[in-house]
Amino acid sequence: MRHILYLIICIFLISCMGEQKREIKLRPAKGGKFYGGTFRTNEEEYFKTLYPLNVTEVVAHRIGEQIFEGLTTFDDSSLAVIPHLATHWDIDPSNTKYTFYLRKGIMFHDDKCFPNGKGREMKAKDVKYCFDRICYHNPAENQGFWIFKDVVKGANEYDSLTAKGIVPDSGVSGIKIIDDYTIQIELERPYAVFLARLALIFGKIYPHEAIEKYGSEIRNHPVGTGPFYLKINRQDQVTFLARNPNYWRKDEFGNQLPYLDALRISYIKEKKNELLEFSKGNSDLVYRFPLEMIDEIVDYKKNLKPAYKGYILQYKPQIALQYYGFQHQGKIFNNKDVRKAFCYAIDRQKLCDFTLKGTGFPAFYGTVPPGTGTFDSKTVHGYSFQPSKAQEYMAKAGFPKGKGFPDITLELNSGGARNAQVAEALKKMLEENLGIHVNLLIVPWAQHTEAVETAKIDFYRLGWVADYPDAESFLNLFHSKYVPNDINVKTYINSFRYKNKTFDAIFDKALATIDEQKRNELYTQADQIVIDDAVLLPIYYDIDFRLLQPYVRNCPQNASEQRDFTEVYFVPRETKK
Repeated sequence: MRHILYLIICIFLISCMGEQKREIKLRPAKGGKFYGGTFRTNEEEYFKTLYPLNVTEVVAHRIGEQIFEGLTTFDDSSLAVIPHLATHWDIDPSNTKYTFYLRKGIMFHDDKCFPNGKGREMKAKDVKYCFDRICYHNPAENQGFWIFKDVVKGANEYDSLTAKGIVPDSGVSGIKIIDDYTIQIELERPYAVFLARLALIFGKIYPHEAIEKYGSEIRNHPVGTGPFYLKINRQDQVTFLARNPNYWRKDEFGNQLPYLDALRISYIKEKKNELLEFSKGNSDLVYRFPLEMIDEIVDYKKNLKPAYKGYILQYKPQIALQYYGFQHQGKIFNNKDVRKAFCYAIDRQKLCDFTLKGTGFPAFYGTVPPGTGTFDSKTVHGYSFQPSKAQEYMAKAGFPKGKGFPDITLELNSGGARNAQVAEALKKMLEENLGIHVNLLIVPWAQHTEAVETAKIDFYRLGWVADYPDAESFLNLFHSKYVPNDINVKTYINSFRYKNKTFDAIFDKALATIDEQKRNELYTQADQIVIDDAVLLPIYYDIDFRLLQPYVRNCPQNASEQRDFTEVYFVPRETKK
């Protein structure tokens, strides 16, 4: 008890000392706002690339969102689709023709790829260039084609032609420049979530000059129109984004945005060390807590404990699913009975209560988490803990009590103690309830995603955070159109390599259904098929906790942990919350 009390007192003292040590020089702005300061945050894993078409993980996404912008974006609080580089749009009566009207005077970042290093104005030709590139066949470097595949008129044809080395001068036929500030996109059929897809990282706009100058090194030389630009990047150490002095947005008082001078991202892998740095005042936001320290930070009512009372606590259920994936074209999990046995063999409630300590709730329903738009996840019947049923399915698969079942390896990425702790708990459950042996293999994130996307691993850990609050964001993972004929060809979407024509037909019908209630009914049918086929092993839905320093303002938490620092600002230390 004395040891715990001593630890709490030390953390409190370190916190106070940290606040005194770090000085933030602020400049007053209109409306009670302030300019200045570097917002410091941490990621547990280094990103793979900042080239928009090849971003497949959350760290690069969070950084890229500060650098690049698209025609649409998501409101930072509600996640509703709102205009961004486009001021507005028209949709024709058939719901297949979208005309976007671009803002004038938006400048690309100053960069060496431009004459004299000065960024030029973004126009409709840049949107056309980037959207054509989405459809250019290049599986190794382009993971974004799925947002236009079977959706935008001419997208599939352009992909097929470029795969043969033929590049049509006119680009994708359904994407047309009307004038310098107007572009029109025609769809194959009505598509309910098209505007949301344009807001994804793959729909961001960048200049052709950057591609031409940097080539394959574009992953380390991002050039966009966003509120910050990349100034310094040292792998596994630090990423520094500086304020874009030519940014186009202003607040309601006429202040040019952003307020912050810079963003600094560190890459501390241990959550305890990350929390310590936050307590010392060396960072401004800590996302997720060390599981073993949660009871020291918050009580059962989600109130901060005394040592942390000076900070701002945020917590929210996320529209995110944590799961283990099965490779369906492998030799182990091509058997549905084996997959169902695994799904019945884990005690999700016990995991959430004792390992996750309230930072997640059991995935008792489908792949679509509760709170995803207007979709009612409880209409889907998932898996409960039934060890006897798990053994029945193993016997049915030809492995009674696990006899004859090969040793398997569960691969997970490094940079997250929580993932390892969950894996240890589930390894024990699977071994005890199925009579099998599970090896754990922890590898760097880039290596892990490469193995998953190229079908080099049969059993793997992943999570999916909704890009927008619609069930489509989850169910899209299971469409067979994303499965290459060659198993060695990379696929980001549907890494399970699952194929089901009935699912495809129902899901496609849902996406062409404008009526929200009818669309959700079809989503329910599609999700139930995925669960009944045990396509993956659903584990839990996230509840995310964050701490902010007391001087941070306008940094809302949303259900997808999407971050927009454009309007975040600091206040003087003496200002009350």
